Amino acid sequence: MRRTGSARGALLAVLALLATAPAWANDDLDFYQTVDREEVGSQDTFRLTVVVVDAPPNAQMQLPESDDFEVLSSSRSSQRSISLSGGGPAVIQDVTRYVLVMRANRAGRLKIPPSQITVRGKTYRTQPVELSVRTGRLGSPPSGSSGGSLPDPFASAPSQQRQDPFGEELDADEPTIPRGDSDLFLRASLDRDEVYVGEQVTLSLYIYSRVDLSSVDSVTMPKLEGFWTEEVESPTQLSGEQKIVDGIPYRAYLLRRRALFPVKPGTLSITAAEADITTGFLFAGHRVHRVSNALKVKVRPLPPGAPPGMANAQVGSWRLSMDVSQTRVELGQPVTVKVILEGVGNVKNVTPPKLTGPAALKIYDPTTTDKVAPQRNRVQGRRVVEYLVMPQRTGTFTLPALEFPYFDPREQSYEVARTDAVTITVEAGAGGVSALPSSPSHVADAANEQKNVLTAGGLRPVRYQAKFVAPSEPPWKRGFFVPAVLAPLGLLLGVALIGGVRGRLATRTEADRGRQQAKAARKRLAAAEKLQGGTNVGAFYAEVEKALHGFLEARLGVPVGGLTREVLAERLTAAGADAERRSRVLFVLEACDLGRYGGGGNPAERQKVMDTAMAAMEGWA
Repeated sequence: MRRTGSARGALLAVLALLATAPAWANDDLDFYQTVDREEVGSQDTFRLTVVVVDAPPNAQMQLPESDDFEVLSSSRSSQRSISLSGGGPAVIQDVTRYVLVMRANRAGRLKIPPSQITVRGKTYRTQPVELSVRTGRLGSPPSGSSGGSLPDPFASAPSQQRQDPFGEELDADEPTIPRGDSDLFLRASLDRDEVYVGEQVTLSLYIYSRVDLSSVDSVTMPKLEGFWTEEVESPTQLSGEQKIVDGIPYRAYLLRRRALFPVKPGTLSITAAEADITTGFLFAGHRVHRVSNALKVKVRPLPPGAPPGMANAQVGSWRLSMDVSQTRVELGQPVTVKVILEGVGNVKNVTPPKLTGPAALKIYDPTTTDKVAPQRNRVQGRRVVEYLVMPQRTGTFTLPALEFPYFDPREQSYEVARTDAVTITVEAGAGGVSALPSSPSHVADAANEQKNVLTAGGLRPVRYQAKFVAPSEPPWKRGFFVPAVLAPLGLLLGVALIGGVRGRLATRTEADRGRQQAKAARKRLAAAEKLQGGTNVGAFYAEVEKALHGFLEARLGVPVGGLTREVLAERLTAAGADAERRSRVLFVLEACDLGRYGGGGNPAERQKVMDTAMAAMEGWA
């Protein structure tokens, strides 16, 4: 047999293998941790990077834990590097990095405990890391102070922007991750926190989530005292977009966006919004309640020098125009004049200038139409005031120019939008009449009379031949008059009597049916009591829910099975149910949902549900 190698070649191969062996085989482990900055605020986030080189696959890693710090997110990445130098053996390194996004729970000089890793029964520990934590927020770390951490994959992503009243972009404040609800929280934000009276500030309400969302069951918007509000955007379905908050990726879901126009100066408060949110999918979902942050807006008064009679709503950028249907008309023909105010601002709360004119032009009360079309979160549109002008005599008349003063927050100055004067020429009609009767109610009749007096052949004769006949017997003296007069009255009384009887019978029947349904609901609740101590907890809660639904349908007169909790509460309020009864009803329904799908709780909880359901039904006539 021929030899395929030599002892010398085998020895060289073994030596090469030993040269490229991982460091942990020689008990030489490179293991350390660093932070991206040494001084942070109690509201800031920072990154702790734990690096281990050439750790075996079965190594057990333990990252640091401390009550002084909150871990918002963690990630792990690995890479392998191979280096060749001087023709010697290849050097292979496996580098594993753990990146933790953390936040301090208190201020002071705090210490992050060491990380540790166990390799083949031997435990290695890093050095602890000290941080100086100040109260508040210090902002992002200075550039270049990564402290050995991995580069931020979202560092080049475009930042969020806000817009000024005319579409220019402004920097947006990044939301703060709340403590304890870092995976799912509700946040309200404003595109600006200092405006003039009447200037728009846009309120946006977002859900920030790192978990799957199923639905948003109810949203309670904040109280907006001191503002005129206008809906800008209200999505009908959840549609999220990727956003980075303190270096952590979230899905942001817009719930509401409203335009706010402050009506008075000072510091105005916006209370917190609330929402009930279901996470997960279908029956595996979990319902949570979240409360947003409160906000404040500093509202400055309009600067001095405002034109006389200018209202606070006249803020923005406006254009004024006048549209006249015709400027040369015949006497008796109307003229339509539209005063159009369009621009950016509180469209539905501004008042265009009133159209005036000479006494020879009768101006009737106008009609107003609005067209609002928000663009880039700004409220803009047009308000059209339409007048009907009726000339009263022939001649040339002038509708004077109109002026609309307003404050432009972009220029921070007062401006005036103007129209040109309009001249209307009124000519005599076909009859040659130069003036209409003074009574407005006879304007149309007078116009028709002028058209009927003239014919193609000239004036009609003013005298007509008359025929005289003897007067007939008056109708009230004839025999059929009295029965004919009394017959409709008798018929009306009969119809009213029949209708009253049928209405009373129908009312009594509905009342009886409602009492029967309520009685049946109470019987079903008594049947549910028999299931209270049994093993089929779901059947007990289902029977209680059916009993309460039947009782509510009897009292409200409408099916309640498909109503949301918010709509049901509104129906109960409209039916006269007090706050205590409403809270009992909603408590029982929530408990039934949780009992059927969440295990049902202990017997004491089921007894509480039964007692609350009975109390909700009692005392309701």
